[in-house]
Amino acid sequence: MPDLTELLSSVFGFSAFRPGQEEIVDAVTAGRDVLAIMPTGGGKSLCFQLPALARPGLTVVISPLIALMRDQVRGLREAGVEAGALTSGNTEDETDAVWRALEAGTLKLLYIAPERLASGGTARMLSRAGVGLIAVDEAHCVSQWGHDFRPDYLRIGDLRRALDVPLAAFTATADSETRDEIVARLFDEKSPPETFLRGFDRPNLGLAFEVKNQPRQQILAFAAARKGQSGIVYCGTRAKTETLAQALREAGHSACAYHGGMEAGDRRVVETRFAQEDGLIVVATVAFGMGVDKPDIRWVAHADLPKSIEAYYQEIGRAGRDGAPADTLTLFGPDDIRFRRQQIDEGLAPADRKTADHGRLNALLGLAEATACRRQILLRYFGENPDPCGNCDLCADPPDLFDAGVAVQKALSAMLRTGESFGAGHLIDILTGNATDKIRQRGHDTLPTFGVGTEFDRRGWQAVFRQMAAHDLARPDPDRHGALRMTENARPILRGEAGIILRRDTIAKAPRRPAAKSARIASACSNCGNSRSASVSRCRPAAVGRRRRPSFSHSATPIWPSSRLMAWLSADCVRHNRAAAAVTPPCRDTSRRMARCWRSITAIDDSRSLNADKIPFPLHATPALFSAAASAAPEGRP
Repeated sequence: MPDLTELLSSVFGFSAFRPGQEEIVDAVTAGRDVLAIMPTGGGKSLCFQLPALARPGLTVVISPLIALMRDQVRGLREAGVEAGALTSGNTEDETDAVWRALEAGTLKLLYIAPERLASGGTARMLSRAGVGLIAVDEAHCVSQWGHDFRPDYLRIGDLRRALDVPLAAFTATADSETRDEIVARLFDEKSPPETFLRGFDRPNLGLAFEVKNQPRQQILAFAAARKGQSGIVYCGTRAKTETLAQALREAGHSACAYHGGMEAGDRRVVETRFAQEDGLIVVATVAFGMGVDKPDIRWVAHADLPKSIEAYYQEIGRAGRDGAPADTLTLFGPDDIRFRRQQIDEGLAPADRKTADHGRLNALLGLAEATACRRQILLRYFGENPDPCGNCDLCADPPDLFDAGVAVQKALSAMLRTGESFGAGHLIDILTGNATDKIRQRGHDTLPTFGVGTEFDRRGWQAVFRQMAAHDLARPDPDRHGALRMTENARPILRGEAGIILRRDTIAKAPRRPAAKSARIASACSNCGNSRSASVSRCRPAAVGRRRRPSFSHSATPIWPSSRLMAWLSADCVRHNRAAAAVTPPCRDTSRRMARCWRSITAIDDSRSLNADKIPFPLHATPALFSAAASAAPEGRP
């Protein structure tokens, strides 16, 4: 058998093993069944690649991550190792080359996706190929209670028994329950695997969470402080990856989007660029980054809350794999919590699995709304008990805490007294004493809780409700259109049997809606003599009432509607212009007539000097503009 230290140096270029690697490599090379839980960046791939070169026969690597397979095959080939992958991202020539190497018996490592195991032909092919070892990456996917369950992973145990070869399973995220299920489904119960638990701590990663407050600007600011460094931004939707990548490019960064809706060739280009270019930012869904062998990713940001604490740990693990300091930032808000709860509640999983999924989400929310060292909370979830890290935002800037038992009791009381039939917005109106029409119509202004929450403004109560959701004291009810209902966890607090500590600093920093647009609207509305709220209610009906007449008029002079004209005329009063733009055009030939009107208007030099003095309708224009429009449009009704 070849010397492992020599192979480590000559093929992989390392002079020594990382901590924890050598024992695992020895066990796999010796043909023993192995379950290894190692932190992301701890060198899991080496623990099956090196034994594959030392052992006879073909090593089959089963992984759900196409990017990982392509990246590792590329690296092995550059090192002179015969390796190939059968994935949906292959070109026809690549697939043909893999089959030829299998038939010739020259291939040492074959990467395949678990979905290929559903084909009977795959098992027959592997039985003829002389397989000597099966390596399973992301082994937590076999757990039906895990955060990334893949049904095809359940076939791996049958494959191992059919081929009668040793199996080595690797994962970075597996709590004790998940580890037990991996053993039960992949290995023989009579001879359990040798288990290696190498810890989860990544002390070089800085951990930070922020409540969403203009999240695009938060991401741009985080990237600007690290300009020129490679990073990943994870988003919850494909559309968001595109828009955020464009915003980063406009801010002067080298950035590109990556998601499952892209063509395979386009995704391959992004993967190659990220592996080779310095300073590239990839804005991606969770489909990207898993297993990409780029050690110098200096930061990872989440524009949306991940689905579980395991997913969070895996995704931030892309950063700092070279051991140098790296930063992470996760943004979250009440909409994220609502969306993740809804995903679980509306899923097809059985009730006990939904309960487990809510538990995992609760663990992540507890990390997001933490009141002490985040690393302690993160590692305790995985069964470790570390000291405060000094490398998270809460260690650097301890939070301002307060006893929130009375505030939470008020919120729960408002929830129960309204039949658990309303969302946070309506409940906050009750607590702050805001007698809206909806409040009065339902008689909620007579409730004992009406106006009892004056210690916080609306923004402050929104932060309280968000933290209540994070502590799983209230959940949106999908059967009641998202109305909040109290959970069993909240009953001891409501009865005064238990207290709760919340963060005052996140209340003080609660998101405030930008005031600039409101100021512009208020300024515009003053031209019609009404306050903003009054002018909106009065002017919109006036516009809608002109459905059979030209949308805008000054005396008897019509101005014909056009999207281009609307965009040009919308100087300040945005809300009014939108209302008027919704009016049905009065003629079928509007576009032709507006073309003439537009040419006439833009030909007048002073038409861009907008002035709404003495114009009763709150639209900024000049008399010259109106006269030009009148001369361009036909007389009378069309």
